[in-house]
Amino acid sequence: MSALLYKQFRLVCHPMTWVFAFFGCMLLIPAYPYTVAFFYVTLGLFFSFMQGREQRDTDFSALLPVRKRDTVYAATAFCAIVECAALVVAVPFAAIGAKINPHGGNPVGLDCNFALFAAALLIFAVFNAAFLPAFYRTGYKVGTSYLKAMIPTAVVMLLCEALPHFPTLQWLNDTTAAGNLKQLPLLLGALAIYIAALPLTARVAAKRYEKVDL
Repeated sequence: MSALLYKQFRLVCHPMTWVFAFFGCMLLIPAYPYTVAFFYVTLGLFFSFMQGREQRDTDFSALLPVRKRDTVYAATAFCAIVECAALVVAVPFAAIGAKINPHGGNPVGLDCNFALFAAALLIFAVFNAAFLPAFYRTGYKVGTSYLKAMIPTAVVMLLCEALPHFPTLQWLNDTTAAGNLKQLPLLLGALAIYIAALPLTARVAAKRYEKVDL
């Protein structure tokens, strides 16, 4: 697995994947839909899978003395590492953004708080669950798989950005310590969903990929 992960980062990973992972800096933009910063992370992953297709990584991996499912597990781990790295990068920018606007009130949607990171985890979980099984149904249809994944991902993004506009849910935009404490269960719940979804997604994708005749 470590060798396959090394291959993912050295041969498959597109440079723009890491550029988009640093788009957490967009959390400094006032009055902006901050979930878009995490959408770009999925776009970076799309570039990596597309580069892998153009470099015929699927054919190369098929020649290696490894199981087909192991290549899927490595790709899933690669996605998780990039996503977690993007979340870590976004934390200091979110803290600065909260200091700039300590009372919250992003007119567009979620503000820089725990609720935003809960939304990011849900976005990544939904994207992985939709994209990876769709891609490994064939092993090469990257664009079609990404478009299919963007439909549920966009729905989650729009829903998360819309929730704070409801009067009873305005606390989702609170950036104070008390507000973040109230949002903590949401963050922990989203983290649990993300962690639980990863192995399930990998198994479904691997099961589909094993049926592909390379």
